[in-house]
Amino acid sequence: MPSSAKTKDDVSPVRKQYLDIKRQHPDAILFFRLGDFYETFDEDAELVAAELDIVLTSRNVAKGTRIPMAGVPHHAAENYLARLIERGHHVAICEQVADEPVNGLMPREVVRIVTPGTVVEPGLLPGDANNYLVAVILDEGRAALAYADVTTGEFAATELESASALHAELARLAPAEILITEDQSLANGLPGHLTPWPAYRFEPGRAREQLQSHFAVKSLAAYGLEDTPLAMRAAGALLQYLAQTQAAALGLLTGLSVYSLSEFMVLDSATRRNLELTETLRSAQRRGSLLGVLDRSVTPMGRRLLRQWVNKPLLDIERIKRRQDGVAFFHAEGLLRAELRAALKPLGDLERLINRVLGGSAQPRDLAAIRDTLAALPTLIKLLPSQKSPVSSLLSSLSPCAIELAYLQSALTEEPPAVLGHIGIIRPGFSEELDNVVHASRDAREWIANLESEERARTGIKSLKVGYNKVHGYYIEVTKANAADVPENYIRKQTLVNAERYITPEMKDVESEVLNAQERILAIETRLFREVNAQLAKSANALLATARALAALDVLASLAEVATLEGYARPEVVEEDLLEVRDGRHPVVENSLPSGTRFVPNDAIFEEGERVRIITGPNMSGKSTYLRQVALIALMAQMGGFVPAASARIGLVDRIFTRIGAQDEIHAGQSTFMVEMVETANILHHATERSLLILDEIGRGTSTYDGLSIAWSVVEYIHNHDALRAKTLFATHYHELVQLADLLTGVRNYNVAVSEADDNVVFLHKIVPGGTDRSYGIHVGQLAGLPPAVVQRAQSILQELEATSGRAKPDGRAAKQAALFPESSPLLDELAKLEIEKLSPIEALNKLFEWQKKFGKKG
Repeated sequence: MPSSAKTKDDVSPVRKQYLDIKRQHPDAILFFRLGDFYETFDEDAELVAAELDIVLTSRNVAKGTRIPMAGVPHHAAENYLARLIERGHHVAICEQVADEPVNGLMPREVVRIVTPGTVVEPGLLPGDANNYLVAVILDEGRAALAYADVTTGEFAATELESASALHAELARLAPAEILITEDQSLANGLPGHLTPWPAYRFEPGRAREQLQSHFAVKSLAAYGLEDTPLAMRAAGALLQYLAQTQAAALGLLTGLSVYSLSEFMVLDSATRRNLELTETLRSAQRRGSLLGVLDRSVTPMGRRLLRQWVNKPLLDIERIKRRQDGVAFFHAEGLLRAELRAALKPLGDLERLINRVLGGSAQPRDLAAIRDTLAALPTLIKLLPSQKSPVSSLLSSLSPCAIELAYLQSALTEEPPAVLGHIGIIRPGFSEELDNVVHASRDAREWIANLESEERARTGIKSLKVGYNKVHGYYIEVTKANAADVPENYIRKQTLVNAERYITPEMKDVESEVLNAQERILAIETRLFREVNAQLAKSANALLATARALAALDVLASLAEVATLEGYARPEVVEEDLLEVRDGRHPVVENSLPSGTRFVPNDAIFEEGERVRIITGPNMSGKSTYLRQVALIALMAQMGGFVPAASARIGLVDRIFTRIGAQDEIHAGQSTFMVEMVETANILHHATERSLLILDEIGRGTSTYDGLSIAWSVVEYIHNHDALRAKTLFATHYHELVQLADLLTGVRNYNVAVSEADDNVVFLHKIVPGGTDRSYGIHVGQLAGLPPAVVQRAQSILQELEATSGRAKPDGRAAKQAALFPESSPLLDELAKLEIEKLSPIEALNKLFEWQKKFGKKG
């Protein structure tokens, strides 16, 4: 019979207690506190032993019955928790909740459930990113999500028009954990561990009741939830989950903001991935990403905020300008910037520290870090200009918190212990009660220390000793040779071979004081520490406002620092529909070049009426770099930073779309070409006239004529569709597409300049007007290290193919590719239908004038 099926009479009391608690948490690994260890049993033990690579033992729980068991030390539990959480497991922490047994059994209960989205331990959290818990709901094509970070108090919700918009928002948030109803599913490849949550938790009535109870209100209108019913359901479900897993965290969520995607530039997951905004495409490393280049911030708060700015470029020009003004201020004030960054660097993570106070999980060193951070604020505040400046609004939020600082300085010792459970937390003079116990203990210890010399003098016994052991406590030891000189008030306690041990009534009283003092001091300090936490929590709003102002100062100074070091310029973001970048550079590529190597800058200036740029040229020549740098410059401008260019004027971009590179989604049953087509379809369905499209090698995943036909059609659709006509950079090796510039008024041809001399090919990395008819693929293969025999054979095959197709020039080089679709020209169609013999001279001139206006290039 399995152990779990045995009757209660068959097992020990501790086993019964474990089974009762485990029954309440069947979906979590139960960490059951036994002494200095967290033990796991049964299937939990087998899972933990396998996941953590620890020894699986067994325990006798009834006559003839042993069960699997695996444990981890209490003091090292955080390391093991981190590994389990990383794999998506939930862990229920079961603690002893009393100091004395009840009916012979220590009371125990689950104090919290640790899940990927609810961790608060510093060692389990990323310092430079938020740790989001997200609740998602899908309903008849629409979607909503709510997210919270229980370490910073951030709580927000939004409604979305489609599943694709939901996926884009999840890609931005990169949550640690996603709650979704048990009967729904999300696409593969999304970040975060999925946690099924009962559908009734998302019901409107239950969600509303939870929200109203949490915020102590009768209406949710003030939070923007009355007009967003799906968002309300997601937010209510999230709160219910926290109430069950991390109830202490509910106190951190003091507000909720409902936002709209129309406030920010929309970036889908493919665009974030292709532009490598926060991590690299191949290795998923921060180094080599845009964030890796821009992040010169010196505080964890600043690093998290900068990541949010990169992920959420703005669509409000005034907000963009305010950020740019702050960056420009620190850019111009180099000395002030250096002093401010030096003052910010030693500060603690005030945002998360305060939220640990609010959540009741703060330790003594956390309060000491808050104290030391507040102590540094007056010096930092004095650095900032008191008169009106671009950072004045931040200065008004930056409170020195003098009262809180004085309170912490009076309460805490200079270097308190790291965790509760050790004395030395509370500073002398803060509590008269504590001081009295400490003084009494000190006096008692001094009395014991002096007792030996005093008793020797009083009794005349020179060999008398005062000692201590754990069994008998303090004692006076006298050799048997001096037994006749023992005073009458000595009480015999223990007989040894050559000596007798005694105590006195006064000794016993002092011993009790000494032995109980540590326990009393610890109890009083623990109580006082919790009182200090509770008092500090009352100032949480002011402290958190200060933390967020510090984060914003750090980000503005960081962006100014990188702008100074890398030579970035302030862009002008305008309402007009334009894109003018002069001498633009790719921020990441430029930053990674070897010392002494110069990045070749390029313009991206769209003329009036220009909508699509067809960019041809060899591989390895810089086409993809150029495409990406234009997109990154637009994004950096709208996040409020400076850009790697000599100058830039950018009309607000509502969305950036990219279709770059070849990858498959085998787990979703999609080939490389299917992924390419899905992403292309998404772009064509959702882009607008204010979008920026970055398209690289559309159609290359299929046969030549299929691919060329698709590429040609995509360009025509972007150019001609009334609701689209987005600014587009279209890189291609289909040289036939250059003909589109003759057929469509908004298409222009550009190519990457190449220098050829004495059979040497040099890529100049310069984008110049005009098309090209060569790709230099064999040359690139040679540079990549293809064996010479392969290169020579490829050249021979190329010459044979060109000769066969009639495309070879006398010198053996490729001729210009023939036009594949000349019959598709509207001008030629009208010309063929025209009855020339019936036209008068003036009618012919009018027709030519009409065609020139209709089909001719503008500008």
